Amino acid sequence: MIDDYRSFIYKSYVTSRQEPLAPENLTGLKNRESRLMQFICNYFPKKREVKILDLGCGHGALIYFAIKMGYHNIYGVDCSPEQVAFAKQLGIDNVQEDDLMNTLNSHPPNSLDVIISYDVIEHFNKNELINFVVEIVRVLKTDGYWIIHIPNGGSIFSNNVLYGDFTHEIAFTATSITQLLKASGFREVKCFEEYPPTNGFKGIVRFLIWKFIRVILKFYLAVETGGGGKESIFSQNFIVVATK
Repeated sequence: MIDDYRSFIYKSYVTSRQEPLAPENLTGLKNRESRLMQFICNYFPKKREVKILDLGCGHGALIYFAIKMGYHNIYGVDCSPEQVAFAKQLGIDNVQEDDLMNTLNSHPPNSLDVIISYDVIEHFNKNELINFVVEIVRVLKTDGYWIIHIPNGGSIFSNNVLYGDFTHEIAFTATSITQLLKASGFREVKCFEEYPPTNGFKGIVRFLIWKFIRVILKFYLAVETGGGGKESIFSQNFIVVATK
């Protein structure tokens, strides 16, 4: 009898999909380059020497591009042995296999400048997540950042992300994630919509179409609620930067 569904799925997390989650070589990361580079440029601190821990780093794609951008003091941890094996195959060596809570527990208080959780915390249930956040607060330095990429429960296509992975437990809105993070001790929480990368002609066209669709969605929300929906986030995922 299977009593741990996560371990059951994570042992083949890369390959048990319609399309493999990780590429066989670095060329296969090209299709993620624009979005991840945009993420790094927009939300990483400007100081390249900061100490960064990528929790739930997968096969290390974000780490690879961060190093290309000059962030050499970055390493990652993932609990999926297959993800870590693919990271090694890609030559991304500063990725190791471990339970995320074990990793946090091994760090002394106030020891990290930045923690990244890209497509991670939706895998926890609510009680697990609270314990996770408390540990994040403990190990971050004062004025340290937690940068999060999460499913947007307020998107009209939110179920695509929430139910796109068997191990997903929860989606968020800007209101719910702010509530959690401020209750846990973060002094500032900022939430950002994830817009299409604007590199090249196709990227600019996608961005302009997205802005047009966004106007329509804001209009719909204004009609339904009587408000302007100024702070609404409509993308399927969104980014949070929380400051301790």
